[in-house]
Amino acid sequence: MAISGKATETGTQQYAARFGALTYAPFGVMGWRVSQAGFGGYRVDKDNSYHEQALRFALQKGINLIDTSSNYTDGNSERLIGRVLAELLDSGELRRDEVVVVSKVGYLQGFNYALAEQRKREGRPFPNLIKYAEGLDHCIHPEFLADQLTRSLDRLNLDTLDVYLLHNPEYYLRWAKRAHLTREQAHDEYYRRIEQAFGHLEEEARHGRIQSYGVSSNSFPEPEGHYTFTSLSRLWQIAHAISPQHHFRVIQAPMNLFETGLGTEPNQPGQQTVLQVAHQHQLTVLINRPLNAFHQDALTRLARVPMPDFPAPPEEVSTGVDTLQKLERQFQQQLLPAMAADDDTKSYLRDHLALGLMLDGRWGGFGTYQNWLDLRAQFLLPRTQTAVETLLNLGNLPADAHDWLDEYVDVANNTFAAITAYYQEQAARRAEHIQQAAQSADSDWAAPTLSQTAVRALRSTTGVTSVLVGMRRQDYVQDVLADLQYPVPTAERQESWQQMTRWVNS
Repeated sequence: MAISGKATETGTQQYAARFGALTYAPFGVMGWRVSQAGFGGYRVDKDNSYHEQALRFALQKGINLIDTSSNYTDGNSERLIGRVLAELLDSGELRRDEVVVVSKVGYLQGFNYALAEQRKREGRPFPNLIKYAEGLDHCIHPEFLADQLTRSLDRLNLDTLDVYLLHNPEYYLRWAKRAHLTREQAHDEYYRRIEQAFGHLEEEARHGRIQSYGVSSNSFPEPEGHYTFTSLSRLWQIAHAISPQHHFRVIQAPMNLFETGLGTEPNQPGQQTVLQVAHQHQLTVLINRPLNAFHQDALTRLARVPMPDFPAPPEEVSTGVDTLQKLERQFQQQLLPAMAADDDTKSYLRDHLALGLMLDGRWGGFGTYQNWLDLRAQFLLPRTQTAVETLLNLGNLPADAHDWLDEYVDVANNTFAAITAYYQEQAARRAEHIQQAAQSADSDWAAPTLSQTAVRALRSTTGVTSVLVGMRRQDYVQDVLADLQYPVPTAERQESWQQMTRWVNS
């Protein structure tokens, strides 16, 4: 049985009163009060006990805003949220009217992509479907919105969704640019589609399936002349033309210490920023990616990185890579030819037991610490481990092959550890510099950790309602709660953000 009710002014205010040590903010004109940091449901999964523990802890300790999307972990983010909400409501620890639930619609991946393909085969495709990439479509047509809202409500176990957002509708503009439409043609059709979607969402609000709606877009902060720019002022005009009593209440966009455009780019009429226009219209602004900054095609994680226990100088890494290559030559020239294996297997082993060759001349150019960790976990380690298992499964290996493998695995592990320490030290020093730069830009942003500084900078800025933080572990929740116990004055802070922009680009 679905959970009845919805977020209310009285319920959210009573929730905030229970956690008087934390900071809360008004949710636009809705009258709700929400925690200045919300639980970001990206990458949380119903089958992960750590994610479940973190979400439950957040709701029990003062976080009453949850953000998710139909495509997050293929619907399993919504399922986890629905299950935890039901359990806390059943236990009496939470009331439905105390919590604000946000979800989004637009992407077709995984199940939704398969659903769309099935409908095509049946001769009833979703209208206005954008074929963006293999396995990725996008759509904001009313027929799709109606279908997806039903599915989201079912996964969330709710009768009413408090906020429903069009999820990155600018995918149409990206598609149109590749299709060589003029900017004028593309934008005319783009806003026509948004107007059609808004009209449908007004109907959903009247029917009580949602309380409000809005747009989550990565292109809100872009310069006005960009092809994929989404104009907040234009969206407001569309909603107001549909009805002066419209339910367009919320926007969501990225902003962080590196990506400052939401508060610095004068892309609205009168040289105003998005935050200024949102504040003028009493729109709720939810910030995503507060701790994941993209700059010059690289991801910087805005969180403290501890110094490695044993820093590794470049010479140590080079020695490890050289030793790996020496062992690989020995394997290819002396051991492999004598093995009882077919040519395909020998070719596979020659190509995959080549870690030293892959790292030679490249190990210092992987960019950030996070890039290295991802490359190690997703490519280098699985590739090498699979090759080692293939070698062991050959059976009847001579003793010298076993001895070689033991040494190779030992050197590989030591080299991985040295490269990790090399990047970790760089990241630790960079995190210190970022935190110092932020605190120099605005003394109100000073906090014990970089992640707290990053959140504090946003929640102290006029126009920002709440900062959506990925809290997939309980210690991440505790870090956020520690910052929310510190009240910070709200101000426009445009100069502070501009100073950060200058530092990032220096």
